[in-house]
Amino acid sequence: MSSHVFALLVAGAIFGGGVIGLVLQRALPEKHTTGPARDMIGAVAGLLTLLCALVTGLLVWTAYGVYAGQNTAIQTLAVKVLQLDQALADYGPGANAERAALRDRLGKTIDQVWGTNESDANFAANSFAAAIRVMRDPEKAIGNLQASTDDQRQALATAKADIESIGQSRLQMAFALTAPVSYPLLLTVVGWVFFLFCGFGLMSRAGPTSVTALAVAAIAVASAVLLILDLSNPYSGLFRVSAAPLEQVLAVMGKE
Repeated sequence: MSSHVFALLVAGAIFGGGVIGLVLQRALPEKHTTGPARDMIGAVAGLLTLLCALVTGLLVWTAYGVYAGQNTAIQTLAVKVLQLDQALADYGPGANAERAALRDRLGKTIDQVWGTNESDANFAANSFAAAIRVMRDPEKAIGNLQASTDDQRQALATAKADIESIGQSRLQMAFALTAPVSYPLLLTVVGWVFFLFCGFGLMSRAGPTSVTALAVAAIAVASAVLLILDLSNPYSGLFRVSAAPLEQVLAVMGKE
């Protein structure tokens, strides 16, 4: 189920809770919606408001952490790729083929992730598999380069360390996208909001203004849910992480 559909369902459920409250307000005897009963409904609504605000804020912050973490990981990955390219450049002209292959792989990665709207699940799986391949066989990534001088040996050692760092960065990126959203917790909050709106309806009288206010509030809550889901899906959601760091590195690779 897409995040937009889920958010629409949340909006409908919450609005339905408010409508149920309005219906109950008219159907129940007046003693159940006035006086001490109304005070109790208001107290419970206040408690639910506090719980919803606290947990929703936590979920938004956690989702933003996933988004910000992927941005940071992409910047780190770009730095490591550039360092690897420079290490191969230090090796000398004999590494030109490896540098060209590295640039080609980076370009294909950018096109795969940002050019085809790849889902986060696919990105995590592909990133994990690629990282494992690189970490298990770093020699393959730099071809059959053989060092004949101290400078070349130092350059190769640096290149191998950079390859391992690239693999670790991609592993961290993949792990961070594993179950980034706790749906049981999110559904619990939606349930709280449902009963909260039901309480709002019990304390209000049915009318166009009340129904409009419920609709606006339901849309606002649904937008928060959409924000949580899309920030937790930084490669396929509304808020996509930028490929600019990798594109900048791609633009300068092989220029020296």
